[in-house]
Amino acid sequence: MKIGIIGTGNVGCACAMAAALRGSARQIVLVNRTRKTAEAVATDIRYGMPLSSKAEIVDGDYADLAGAGVVLITSGVNEKTGGATDRSDPQGRLRLLDKNAQIYRDIVPKIAVAAPDAVLVAVTDPPDPLADIGREASPHTTVLSTGTYLDSQRFRVHLGKHFGVDPAHVEAQVIGDHGTAQVFLWSSARVGGVPIARLLKTRGEDFKVLREKVEKEVRYANITIIEGHDASQYGIGIVSVRIAEMILNDERAVIPIGSFQKKFGVTLSLPSVVGRKGVLEVFEPELSDEEQAGLAKSAKLLKEALERIGG
Repeated sequence: MKIGIIGTGNVGCACAMAAALRGSARQIVLVNRTRKTAEAVATDIRYGMPLSSKAEIVDGDYADLAGAGVVLITSGVNEKTGGATDRSDPQGRLRLLDKNAQIYRDIVPKIAVAAPDAVLVAVTDPPDPLADIGREASPHTTVLSTGTYLDSQRFRVHLGKHFGVDPAHVEAQVIGDHGTAQVFLWSSARVGGVPIARLLKTRGEDFKVLREKVEKEVRYANITIIEGHDASQYGIGIVSVRIAEMILNDERAVIPIGSFQKKFGVTLSLPSVVGRKGVLEVFEPELSDEEQAGLAKSAKLLKEALERIGG
């Protein structure tokens, strides 16, 4: 099994490290515009591989992606460089779309030629419209986005912290776009099968207060991280590699991930079955009226962004 990673900036390096430590594939191929950079990263990680799972990490060109089952695309302008770190900016990550769309239109066809059977995953921000751009550039290629999988983990972590429980045992999802219009599914959020609203009532706590606090923390988590460490990279690195594992191992795991939704006309996240061919089935959860309206708004913003750049 082979994973390709395009781009060895902060996020690409985080993906490479996560894949190496987790033993996600027998071979990890790093491709970068400047090959010397990819070579340096691969070499650095390789020196620690005897202490990790059995795997090989190498640098290469697009041709070296042949046989890859999944390719993670991390190339592009990041949030700090692209000026997408203003909490009051309604565009958020969508501000990066213009420049990163050009990059995807260039590299996706090259990946498709080298690894025609691979599932491509857009990791670069904003991942949802970039997945649509990638599919437009190579119509016969399966292109997903990391979508709201990371946002959902952040949601679980903050709820786990509030209730003093292991986040792995919190059921909570974010759907829609990986951006400012993401939709938090409070109506189905649970701890140990108990609805969040009921837990708060039992504790005598105000639901609105918790909701405002958690949504603010999750929605702007990337900016908070960037303010302290220049780049939000490790969480998305782990999440991206976990998606790659689901694809390579045909796990048929159900996660909120971005794929093209015909009903909305754009790529956005809904709970989906992920396996060797990408998204195998999409589930539409039961939503409150507010959540349905939020999902429609999320789709509208994504569609307008694509129309603006001619996507």
